[in-house]
Amino acid sequence: MSTRFAVWAPAAERVDVVAAGTKYPMEAQPSGWWEARVSDAGHGTDYGFVLDGAEEVLPDPRSPWQPNGVHGQSRVYDHDRFAWTDQLWHGRPLAGSVLYEMHVGTFTQEGTFDAAVERLDHLVALGIDAVELLPVASFPGRHGWGYDGVHLWAPHEPYGGPDGLKRFVDAAHARGLAVILDVVYNHIGPDGNCLKNFGPYFTSAHATPWGDAVNFDQEGSDEVRAFVVQNVLMWLRHYHFDGLRLDAVHAITDHSAVHLLEEMRRAVAAESAHLGRDLFLIAESDLNDPRLVTSTEAGGYGLDAQWSDDFHHALHAALTGERQGYYCDFGSLETLKKALTRVFVHDGTMSTYRGRRHGRPVNVRETSAHRFLGFLQNHDQVGNRASGERIGALLPSPGLLKVGAALLLLSPFTPMLFMGEEWGASTPWCYFTDHQDPELARAVSDGRRREFARHGWAGPVPDPQAVETFRRSVLDWAEPDDPHHADLLEWHRALISLRRSTPELNDPRLTATRVEVDEKTGRWLTMRRGGVCVAANLGGVPAVLPAAPPGGRPRLLLASDPAIHLETDDLGDSETAALELPAASVAVFR
Repeated sequence: MSTRFAVWAPAAERVDVVAAGTKYPMEAQPSGWWEARVSDAGHGTDYGFVLDGAEEVLPDPRSPWQPNGVHGQSRVYDHDRFAWTDQLWHGRPLAGSVLYEMHVGTFTQEGTFDAAVERLDHLVALGIDAVELLPVASFPGRHGWGYDGVHLWAPHEPYGGPDGLKRFVDAAHARGLAVILDVVYNHIGPDGNCLKNFGPYFTSAHATPWGDAVNFDQEGSDEVRAFVVQNVLMWLRHYHFDGLRLDAVHAITDHSAVHLLEEMRRAVAAESAHLGRDLFLIAESDLNDPRLVTSTEAGGYGLDAQWSDDFHHALHAALTGERQGYYCDFGSLETLKKALTRVFVHDGTMSTYRGRRHGRPVNVRETSAHRFLGFLQNHDQVGNRASGERIGALLPSPGLLKVGAALLLLSPFTPMLFMGEEWGASTPWCYFTDHQDPELARAVSDGRRREFARHGWAGPVPDPQAVETFRRSVLDWAEPDDPHHADLLEWHRALISLRRSTPELNDPRLTATRVEVDEKTGRWLTMRRGGVCVAANLGGVPAVLPAAPPGGRPRLLLASDPAIHLETDDLGDSETAALELPAASVAVFR
């Protein structure tokens, strides 16, 4: 079987492909491309490229398979060999869905796609609609977060490689679960990155925290943009992903008339129409700019959704009392109220943390609430803490975990859980790496310690390169059987079930959510969505709240504490009700 090899190397005067140990000359093509067709180099053949007669054989920038790590040769992979069984799968809309963020390497003890398949029924029973995988593009070593990926077209081999990823997606679809992939286009990892050998993939015209920026708007950028847009389509087409989460798009610098994000959106819309499947793009950005999800006709980028960090910060600070770092701008219940009703707390207002105004208002009358992802925990907010503590280790009362879950899962936004959150996992989730370059490994470890020392952290900082740091972060699947964890798991199931069965809780209008707070007589909040009310006591003393106007007949739907009591007084021709909430508790009533 013959294989066509092609590579973009516009500055090279000669390019050879080495396939199965034999070197073959490549022919120059227009626009800096080189091509060669080699017989007997089918699926499973190792190959690489040699530029201008050099001794080093470089892996393919579009390598589909890196079985020997980021520094090894590429391997031919035939996507048509896999027998998919999801022909009847047409996707799942983002609106109304509950997402679950998963890191494959720490989701199970085995840390593989196949092992993760064995736990998918747990997610189905929980009520999850879509699984979001942290990046799986090939990165250095065996374990890591995946945000230092090097080969963007090749699934990480220790997870199970291309076939393992396809088995996972196929199995998820068989259970009615959509699958979203986290992808990183704002930088490429340093360890094993040889893209600059081939062409102008990077530019010094823009500075980034990682060095030279990916070249999206300078000379030679047309092919770099095509590299990324075609990578987007590759994941959707060949691996049947239902959507992509775009990491830190604020760090993508592109001054072109048509921004890269808009170009991606157009390509995905065309692919969705071609495949007959719902496909979507979700952005992460710290700019608080609703233009990301504003239609292109209205001057936006037209993406389907974006993460809402302000909601996380407001809810986290209200529950934990933390005020360090960016939490200094949050903490009051008024701040949480604004996040629940207007999405961004910083919508052009002053940010003490930044020392300037930040953000832009959301048009709450025109923008659907499902376009914003809400979360109480995620990989960043847990893993970027010095010791990787989950929120359960930070709360003054364990009852506040149920309060946080209710405010998240019954909020107007698209909710997302971080793996293990549903049972209050006690395992931390630390920052861990497995860089093979000794200097880089040492720099990462030293830099981590210096970073937290600058912020006044006095305790030990786990070494990212230590295997134990990784192992401590693996979920303990015995915990859901423990009575305390099982109770919290059942609470999450009940909340998700209520959300799914109640039309008001899926109302897309931001204006349909009304919130009242009280920080004078107590510390409580009520969130009304249609006829459903969530009443939360975040304080340390009991609270009594009005449960209905005169003449109302409230019905308790869910209660986090058996001591919660709904009391009704008969006043002749009218009736009033009051809800007695113990400290750190929440109730849902109609």
